[in-house]
Amino acid sequence: MLLSSDHDDIGVLGTGSAALGPMSAILLRTESASSSQIENLTVSAKQLALAEIGAGSSSNSRTVIGNVRAMEAAVALTERLSVSAILSMHRELLARQPGMEEHAGQLRSELVWIGKGNAGPRDADFVAPPQPDLITSALADLLAFADRADLPALLQIAVAHAQFETIHPFIDGNGRTGRALVQIMLRAGGIASHTTVPLSAGLLTDLDRYLDALGAFRAGDAEPIVRTFAGAARFAAAAGGDLVDALRSALDESRELLAGVRPQATGLRLLPLLVGQPIVDSAFVQRALAVDAVTANRALSLLTERGVLTELTGRRRGKVWQHSGILDALEDFAAGVGRARR
Repeated sequence: MLLSSDHDDIGVLGTGSAALGPMSAILLRTESASSSQIENLTVSAKQLALAEIGAGSSSNSRTVIGNVRAMEAAVALTERLSVSAILSMHRELLARQPGMEEHAGQLRSELVWIGKGNAGPRDADFVAPPQPDLITSALADLLAFADRADLPALLQIAVAHAQFETIHPFIDGNGRTGRALVQIMLRAGGIASHTTVPLSAGLLTDLDRYLDALGAFRAGDAEPIVRTFAGAARFAAAAGGDLVDALRSALDESRELLAGVRPQATGLRLLPLLVGQPIVDSAFVQRALAVDAVTANRALSLLTERGVLTELTGRRRGKVWQHSGILDALEDFAAGVGRARR
């Protein structure tokens, strides 16, 4: 059974951290990466940060960036959850996935299934409901359930997610869209109003349990998915809290290195942004802080001289800088998820 303490533990993520802001940017990216890893799309924190500034070459990174954009669309949703909002999330998700662009934001019109190999639906692990013309009404029914106010929030979220996975409304990207839907409901339910919960990291620690629970739900038993989500929520709260603490420490160390720098200096203004984007170039600094190239480069030089940033390329042009402490914290989080996997 889900306890109120699960709600409370999640709710403290990103609070009491004025120096870090709401932590939404990095927790969102962490959730996006974990959700993608469930679908065997694995990227490192460094690869993802490089891709965000257009400096990465990994195809997986570009695909995961689509998941980041879908999550951003989910948490930015202020209107009532609707089919059009789900389509918008899916459009952001698949728009950058090679070969899937034409299906982005489109409900499926054909049979889909889940399974290994190319044997077809006969040997599939799961065949989605075969009537595409009923998808819209099935989603409307799901959204009506998600809008109820008489159920424990995490229980409601777990069941809604499993039902979305059962409907399987898209050709591809159902799992990632369904986990973005979870973030909308966490916010709407008041559990995590100002941050993204890395719940997919919790699901990733026991992927077989998660997949088996979805199968049990399709067979009529909702208890396993509810228990799975409860465990994932507890892991997300604990691991997410540890990540916030590690990032706070990394920023505190950087501030010590910048002792004596005037408070309004561009370098100090850039520092909090490095939590959400630990690899930057001059163009990023110019856009993020609305400064010219000379000011941006001066700030980057200062942070490099003080040991806050490290330049990666060794080139005179096209330079890229990283905050190693923040990247280390993100890699430690990913390693912790890996150690917890069963």
